[in-house]
Amino acid sequence: MSKFEIKEDFYLNNEKIKIISGAVHYFRIVPEYWRDRLEKLKSIGCNCVETYIPWNYHEVKQGKFNFSGNRDFVKFIKIAEELGLYVILRPTPYICAEWEFGGLPAWLLKDDSMRVRSTYPGFLNAVDSYFTQLFKHIVPLQITNGGPIIMMQVENEYGSFGNDKKYLTAIKDLMIKHGATVPLFTSDGGWREVLDAGTIEGVFPTANFGSRSKEQIGNLKEFMKDNNIEGPLMCMEFWIGWFNNWGGEFKRRDADDAAKELSDMLEEGHVNIYMFHGGTNFGFYNGCSYHNGQDPQTTTYDYDAPLNEWGNPSDKYQAFKKVISEYTKIPEIKLSTDIKFKNYGSIKLSNKVSLFSTLDKIAKPIHNDITLNMEKLNQNFGYILYRANIGKKRTFEKAKLADCDDRAQVFINEKHVVTQYKETMGENIPLTLDKEDNNIIDILVENLGRINYGASLVSPKQRKGIKGGVMLDIHFHSGWDHYSLELDNIDDVDFSGEYKENTPAFYEYTFNVKEKGDTFIHLPNFGKGSAFINGFNIGRFWEIGPTRYLYIPAPLLKEGENRIVIFETEGRYQDTIQLSDKPLY
Repeated sequence: MSKFEIKEDFYLNNEKIKIISGAVHYFRIVPEYWRDRLEKLKSIGCNCVETYIPWNYHEVKQGKFNFSGNRDFVKFIKIAEELGLYVILRPTPYICAEWEFGGLPAWLLKDDSMRVRSTYPGFLNAVDSYFTQLFKHIVPLQITNGGPIIMMQVENEYGSFGNDKKYLTAIKDLMIKHGATVPLFTSDGGWREVLDAGTIEGVFPTANFGSRSKEQIGNLKEFMKDNNIEGPLMCMEFWIGWFNNWGGEFKRRDADDAAKELSDMLEEGHVNIYMFHGGTNFGFYNGCSYHNGQDPQTTTYDYDAPLNEWGNPSDKYQAFKKVISEYTKIPEIKLSTDIKFKNYGSIKLSNKVSLFSTLDKIAKPIHNDITLNMEKLNQNFGYILYRANIGKKRTFEKAKLADCDDRAQVFINEKHVVTQYKETMGENIPLTLDKEDNNIIDILVENLGRINYGASLVSPKQRKGIKGGVMLDIHFHSGWDHYSLELDNIDDVDFSGEYKENTPAFYEYTFNVKEKGDTFIHLPNFGKGSAFINGFNIGRFWEIGPTRYLYIPAPLLKEGENRIVIFETEGRYQDTIQLSDKPLY
C-alpha cells in the first residue's frame, strides 16, 4: 500500500515527489466529460488533480444527501486513479470558488442566529451531520486505504475571513473524527497577516497567488521558518486567469506571463494550477462578489484556463506544457472521448406563455401576513413572486421595497412598473391603481447568487427576497401569497395559457438531432433569464454580457426531439434562436 508523507519535502513511498497539480471541478463538468478533462490534465504533465466538494451541491435540502449522477465525486476520483493521477481533496464546508454562498447551503440561513465559519453550535452541528455522510465516501479513497487521495484541506483561505483557532481546530477534529488519515493542509494568501490568521499547529500551510511568485512563496518560507514548520513550499492555488462578473469585460491573461510565473514557482517548490479547466456554473450555482454593491458572477467559469470552458486547449496549454516538461517527462495520452461540435442552425419558437398564466401550475402559494424571505420558505435558488390584493382604485406617490435582495420587478395588474437592483433598490416607487377594486401587485424577486468571499459572507444580504416588507405610502402592507420558483420543475410549465406582452414568460423551442454534439445557444435579442435543455438548467444569460452564449454539452442532448425552454424576465424574445458550433462573446 502506498504512503504519502510531508517531511522537509513530499515523499511517496519514501521517495521525493514533485507535485504538479491542476484544479478540475467535477461539479462544473458533465460526468461524460470527466475522463476527457483528466486525460488532458495528464497530457500536460500533471501528476495530480485537485477538486473542491461543494456542500450545497450534495445537501441541497437539509438532511437529504445526493452523491450520484453528476454529483458522484467518487466516480470522478476513481477515473483520476485509473489514469495514474493523485488527488488533492478540499471537502471543507466553505470553498469560495466563485460558487453560490461559497458552497455553504442556503438552508443554514433559516436560523436567524446563524454565524457561518464559526464555533456557533448550529453551524458545527450541521457540518458534523454533513461530514457523517460525506466521509463515508471519502475514507476508502485515501492513500492510507489504497486510494489516490494524498492530502485534504482544513477550511479554505480562512485567514482572509477570521483568526478563530478554536474554529479551525474544530473543523480539523471533525475531519479526523470522521476518518481523515492523510496529511491535512490549510491554504491562504501569500502574506504574513493571513498566514498568521488562517493556520493552526499540526496542519501543513500552503499559499495562494498568481503573480510575484518568488516574493509570495518567500513569505510562506519565512512564515514556516519563524514557526518551526518543516515542509516543502507549495502554491495551492496558482491563479493563471480570473473569473468574470456580469456587466464587466471578459478577463484574459497573457499566456507567456502566466508561464513565466509558473516556471518561477516550480523552481521553488510544488504547484496546483487554478484553474486547469474551469467549466460552467450550471443552474443557479454562480456566486457573487461584493464591490460597493453586489456583482453576480457569470455562468461561464472559463477562468482563461489552459482548457477553456468547453474543454479545448487555450494558448496557455502549450506554454504551460513547455514549462512542465522541464521538470517531468510528458506522457503520450490518447484521448478516449470523441467530442464533436455541431451547428444545428436556426430553431423556431413553438410555444410561449406568460409566467402569470402558468404560475399556479409551477408553484403553490404560501400565504403569510408579512413577506417571507427565501430561506424561510425552504427555498435556496431562483425567484420568488410576491402577490397581494392592494384594494381599490387610487394613487400612491410613494411605495417602497424595504430590505429586498437581489433584483425586483414590480407589476400592477400584470403591467410592469419598475425594476430595482443595486443602486435603486429601496427607492420610492409611484403606483397608480387603475381598476375600481381588487388591484393586484406582483413583485418578482431574483436571487442573483449569494456572496462567496469576504466580510459580506455574513451579511444579511445573503438572505434573499423581501425581508423587511412592502410599504404603501408610509405603512407596511399585510397579506401576501408567496410563489417559490426554483424552476426545478420546468416540465410543469403549461403553454396552453395566455401570452402577455412585456411580462416574464416562458418560450419553447424544439429541434431534432441525428448526431449529438456540443453546441452553443445565442440569445442576442433576449434580456435576462435562464435556459433549459431537456429539463436541465444550463444557466443564466443577461444582455449586459460579457458573454452572450450558453454552452450545451452533447450529453445533455438526445437523439430525436430536443426541447429548449427559456425563462425570460424582461418581456424580450425572438422567433428563432441559433445553435452553432462556436460561441459568440
